[in-house]
Amino acid sequence: MSDTAQRIAALSAGEKRALLAQLLRKQAAGAELHFPLSYNQQGIWFLYQLAPESAVYNVNFAARITSELNVPALRRALQVLVDRHPALRTTFPGHLGKPVQRIHAHQTLQFEEVDGAAWSEAELNSRLIAEAYRPFDLERGPLLRVRLVTRSAREHMLLLVVHHIVIDFWSLAVLLNELGVIYPAQCAGVKAALPPLATDYTDYVRWQAEMLAGPEGERLWAYWKNQLAGQLPHLDLPTDRPRPAMQTYRGASHDFHLDDDLTGRLRALAKDRGATLYMVLLALFQIVLSYHSGHDDLQVGSPMVGRSRSEFEGIVGLFTNPVILRANLSGNPSFAEFLGQVRKTVLGALEHQDFPTVVLVERLQPFRDLSRPPLCQVMFVLDKPHRLAEPGAPTYAAHENGLRMNPGGLAMESFLLERRAATLDLVLLVLETPGALSASMRYNTDLFDQATIARISVHFAILLRQVVQEPGTGLHALKELLARLDRQEEARLHSEHRTVNLQRLQQVKRKVLSASPLGNDREQGMPKYTNANGRY
Repeated sequence: MSDTAQRIAALSAGEKRALLAQLLRKQAAGAELHFPLSYNQQGIWFLYQLAPESAVYNVNFAARITSELNVPALRRALQVLVDRHPALRTTFPGHLGKPVQRIHAHQTLQFEEVDGAAWSEAELNSRLIAEAYRPFDLERGPLLRVRLVTRSAREHMLLLVVHHIVIDFWSLAVLLNELGVIYPAQCAGVKAALPPLATDYTDYVRWQAEMLAGPEGERLWAYWKNQLAGQLPHLDLPTDRPRPAMQTYRGASHDFHLDDDLTGRLRALAKDRGATLYMVLLALFQIVLSYHSGHDDLQVGSPMVGRSRSEFEGIVGLFTNPVILRANLSGNPSFAEFLGQVRKTVLGALEHQDFPTVVLVERLQPFRDLSRPPLCQVMFVLDKPHRLAEPGAPTYAAHENGLRMNPGGLAMESFLLERRAATLDLVLLVLETPGALSASMRYNTDLFDQATIARISVHFAILLRQVVQEPGTGLHALKELLARLDRQEEARLHSEHRTVNLQRLQQVKRKVLSASPLGNDREQGMPKYTNANGRY
């Protein structure tokens, strides 16, 4: 029995009647029911008004289905999910000058089946990417669409695209878990054995507003006001092009891997220092950012799950909240000492994660610059395969390619699409698996070249190897290690450039001689090109 079912069973008869009355009121209100937005929804809605044609907040899940598929049953199962979760049938019109959540009593699933048997892999990938980055209309909806590409009787590509204003990656795991129950029930023509949802996203919005208006909200605000006191720093990483006057969202990603041995040593280092792998990776990323920017006071965002209350665990909606992790790299502490600072900062952020970042911006009122986000331009994410509490729930990782799942007999393999959008200047995403770590640097292509991001990735990996060997190394020495490597690389590139130029010069010289009526005899009278090291 799930936690929700157990909580419902534990209610008194009067409490069960009150819960039933609440559910009936919501059902009777139907399509005309309007609700306020959560604070993070308000932030996304505001950004949508600035760039309604952008697909930067599209969330997609693509998977290759390699088993026999009952397409009508899959379609019905996905419709059941839309009927079950109000967030999936919500739109965001204006009402009395403000955006509201409009929950529709019913919304037909936007499901399209396409015959892709004749497509090449390149065409398949291109069409899926185009669909994944097609913008949504928040006012009209729907904000979920499904495409099923049939390749053969035992191969289909499933693509779910949802706007982030109604979903987060935890919610995707909820949907996959429930799909594993509903799909086989639809195949068998029976009702799925899922407990009713006692709460929905509007209950979270109300709880959030009441919490912020009370003593707990004041406690959280006092913490963040202290953490972010004084002049708030901008992280000015050197860019390959001038920053546009208005923030843009064109992006790409650079992927790299960390082997099993290094991953194991990083975990051991974290355990030895009373920290976590997340803290170790964050600390090293902050050192790399400090080296590249020249800043000792910097802020990095990091998303928290935002479901601190158990009744919200099975609800679909936007709960995740990015917290601001501020670091002071002044002086010359050892890495181990700096890790202690990061550990304290992370634990504090976890304890105070329910304070919305949008409210922080409103109250702190940092200098607003439309060319960049207000509090942080860089984010760190550590993701891991996620298994919900229910028995038999599928393991799911939002950013892992080739992850095999089997929800309700559907043999699936996750299929990552090429990254085309960037919400920030730079995001480091690390995926933790039982063995090695895989990482992806996601970046704004209007600011950075791929070669620049590759260099930052190399620096990150080099520092990882250095600190597992000598965690007592000072921050100055770590930065000098990177500077020395940069000088060596610059010398190598200069040497290669000089060699290429000489080869071109020699080619020109041969052409001139061959075109001369005197032929190679002219060579005796031509000048010699030398440098300090002698003749070329």
